[in-house]
Order: sequence, then C-alpha cells, then structure tokens
Amino acid sequence: MKELLTQSYDFHLPDELIASYPASPRDHAKLLVYNRATDTLTHTHFYDLEKFLPKECALIFNDTKVIKARLYGKKPSGGKMELLINKPLNAHQVHVYIRGKVKVGTEILFENHLKAIVQQLNEDGSRIVTFYKGEQQLRFEEILPIIDTIGHIPLPPYINREDNTQDATEYQSVFAHNEGAVAAPTASLHFTPEQHERICKAHPHAYVTLHVGSGTFKPVEAEIITQHPMHSEYYEISPQAKEILDSDIPVLSVGTTSTRTIEFYARHKEQTSGEANLFLHPQNKPLRVNHLLTNFHLPKSTLLMLVASFVGLEKTQELYAEAIKEKYRFYSYGDAMLIL
Repeated sequence: MKELLTQSYDFHLPDELIASYPASPRDHAKLLVYNRATDTLTHTHFYDLEKFLPKECALIFNDTKVIKARLYGKKPSGGKMELLINKPLNAHQVHVYIRGKVKVGTEILFENHLKAIVQQLNEDGSRIVTFYKGEQQLRFEEILPIIDTIGHIPLPPYINREDNTQDATEYQSVFAHNEGAVAAPTASLHFTPEQHERICKAHPHAYVTLHVGSGTFKPVEAEIITQHPMHSEYYEISPQAKEILDSDIPVLSVGTTSTRTIEFYARHKEQTSGEANLFLHPQNKPLRVNHLLTNFHLPKSTLLMLVASFVGLEKTQELYAEAIKEKYRFYSYGDAMLIL
C-alpha cells in the first residue's frame, strides 16, 4: 500500500519556503484551515484562529521549555568541540551528540568550569556523557542554570544560521514552563500572550509536557514506514489534562508533540508519565484527538506521517501541494495548519 511506503511522503520544497525567521508579530503567520466534514480549505492568518475553533472542544498545549542545549567547548589539547544535549537518561548520565572525534574518557571543557566526560559511544553516533563542575559531578537539573548562561538555542539544522538573542524568546512558546526540550513544539510558537489568554478563557484547556528530542527531525530511512525505530521522549500528563482526556469532550491538540502525548496516554491509561514512543500514521490513527493544529513538516518525517494519520496520504499530499502553491512558509518558524 502506498501509505506505508516512505517514498510516498517525499515532496520537493523550494528553498525560499523554508522559514529562517519567525513571522512578526508571531500571530501574523498564515493559517491553512482544512475542514474534513465539508472537505473545504480556507486560507487565513493565525490571529483569526478563534473564528475556526469548534465551540465544544478543549485545547491541550505542550508546556515544555527549550533549553540552551548546544554547547561549544574544546578538548584539553585545544581542539574545538560542539555538543548537543538530547535528553537525560538518569540523574547523572546525559544522551548527547558530539561534533568532533571522541573516545571513552575524552574530556570536553566549557565556560564556567563546566566539563563533560564521555562515558559511552553508541552505534547510532550518539554519546553518553556525565557533567562536572570542577571535580564535582552534576545532576541534570544542576546543569540547566549553567547552560542557560553559556549555551545556545539549538535551532534545527534546516534553519542554517547561528542562533541570535531573539531566538531565546522566539523559539519558545509564551506558555513554556517545564525545562527539558531541545526542539520547540512549533505549533505553539504562533500564540501571543493575549491570544492564548483569550482562548483559554473561552475553552476548557490543560497542559501536558513532552520534552521534544532531536529525534523529531530524523527522517524515516526504512523503505516501509512501520519498520522505522521511533524515538522516545519524556512525557507527563497533568491532573487537569487527565481529567479532560478521561472525559468525552472533543479535544483539539496544539501540535504534534501534544498529540503524541495524548495518544500514548489513550493507549496506556495507567501511565501519566514516562517515555512515549508512539508513531502515528495512516494505519495507526488517533483514538482521542479530534482536531489538530500543526505546522508544515519535513519530507519523509514521522511528523508528516502523523498528519496523514488524521486526513490520509492523498489529502496530505493535496494540502501540502496547496501550501507550496500559495507560498506558505515551512518548518519550525513557518506557517500553521488547522485540521478540523
């Protein structure tokens, strides 16, 4: 079946449609609204989102906060190194990616007396390190205030520029709260504080936390999508979100990350926190989410396949062709789509 072939999710995107900077103000991004019940498309702007929200629905947001996960350092010999934190594995061990040659025992020195020591080399190219300040081993939560001073916002590779001071606020939702993500839940980036407040007054709402990892950008390389080893990310369902999800009120999920969290919970209701590795695609459709707000995603990505789990492969291809024709901006800093 075509919907299981990775190649079916490939498309050509002109380089000029890859957004390097966010819309300003952030709610001035374009919004493509697709209504499945009437099979109709509407082109509008994000500031008009409220006009399209179903009256009887609750919104679920991801309140994860992006950490300054990209660190520039050097070996004791002086060789330059770059380290990208992916996620903590436990209190002391951290899963990372390192640009530069390392072996077990290699030390990487950073500013503010921070040091990483390589503990393990993984076959997929990732590394496991422990962090120290001087000779004192640090817990992950002790690293966060240090990297907030010396680290850099880990912009996705396709943005293809160094981060700047504005990215520290622009690549963060206005309701970001729980530190731990290395990529932003991008549908959330369009909300201004005022619009978010208005919507929350008008609709039941709650927050989940999914600390988005760098695996979110990994293209599917298997020929058949179901053979893709899905990455896992830490999640937590708040009591307020649990109450909504356990009810029968329709749910609008803000972003693919909220969707993965909600749908993982729908399948494992006894687990309100842990590691989620759910892969949604046309043969593994959503059970609990009724409506989706999302951005436009990379070819052959699990995020694009998630969109297809809501509307099917052919309609996904149609919507993306329309977005390209109408010059929508793609990826993290790009425009948005609402699926009703």
